Amino acid sequence: MGIRATLVGIIILQATVTFAASPVKVELLGVTKIWDQAPHNAFTDLAFRQDQFYCAFREGRGHVSTDGKIRILRSQDAEAWTSAALVELTGFDLRDAHLSVTRDDRLMLLGGAAPREKDGQSAPTGSFVAFSKDGFGWTKPQIVVEPGRWLWSVTWHKGTAYGVAYPASLGSPDIELLTSTDGITYQSLVPKLYGIGFPNEVALRFDASATCYALVRRDRQGDAPYSAVLGISKGDYTKWDWHDLGTEFNGFGGPNLIQLPDGQWLAAGRMHQGGAHTALCRIDVTEHKMTRLLNLPSGGDTSYPGLVWYNDLLYLSYYSSHEGKTSIYLAKIKIM
Repeated sequence: MGIRATLVGIIILQATVTFAASPVKVELLGVTKIWDQAPHNAFTDLAFRQDQFYCAFREGRGHVSTDGKIRILRSQDAEAWTSAALVELTGFDLRDAHLSVTRDDRLMLLGGAAPREKDGQSAPTGSFVAFSKDGFGWTKPQIVVEPGRWLWSVTWHKGTAYGVAYPASLGSPDIELLTSTDGITYQSLVPKLYGIGFPNEVALRFDASATCYALVRRDRQGDAPYSAVLGISKGDYTKWDWHDLGTEFNGFGGPNLIQLPDGQWLAAGRMHQGGAHTALCRIDVTEHKMTRLLNLPSGGDTSYPGLVWYNDLLYLSYYSSHEGKTSIYLAKIKIM
């Protein structure tokens, strides 16, 4: 089934955005709505494999509902999108899809799994995985982290998947670094990775020197700090240095980051100044500073971006309710 894309944000096409605190210039080439067929469409990720783009996200009746399923879209050009699969697991609200490529070159879908009994109900969340060779046929989802601890995303590095689990109602308040060689069975590498405030969603990335960077969402908990933090580790990844990124990045929801070919790091997530919106930022990993570059057309229920660098452009998927219905969008951005 072909998906007709609707172009939005016409008035900002070809707009160049610069910030004095950063030498980076970004040009938003366009934003396209690529899916809105469910009542609520949210929590995206984006991947590129074997000359195909893949976008994964949750469909459901609402932000929190019992019927969460993961939709997979596929495209050759990031313009025309086709629905490739709908992944579901009876008895679970599937959430926060993340895509990666395994050591044996299969697509891996990781997401949250909450045994929710009614819409709007809080429930302990665990994690599920499913695998595919082509994006169309997927293995049956299986629970790999039991509800109560949520392994939010993983990144593969030299044949090992690294990811961070956080308390989703059970266990230690600290986030925990897990590893796996098959994407199914996980071992704890650092049981108490970080525990100041309420750290939760974490994106991990590795550079060419095998240094690992962690971008951590941290929410309010009493009087504890709640700005995003950057973690840096080398060697066996058991020792980490942590850096507060500042109050501008409080509750940086759905964090993601990517290193460009020129070495600079970009991040994306939800910001709140002037109302909730999805923003693209630059991270200086030496000075440990994050700077906003661009606000995407977004608002209300929004964020959870996916990032892919392809043919000298940054492709950024995200969801937003700024046009009324919570829908999936794709931005194309030139970095200069």
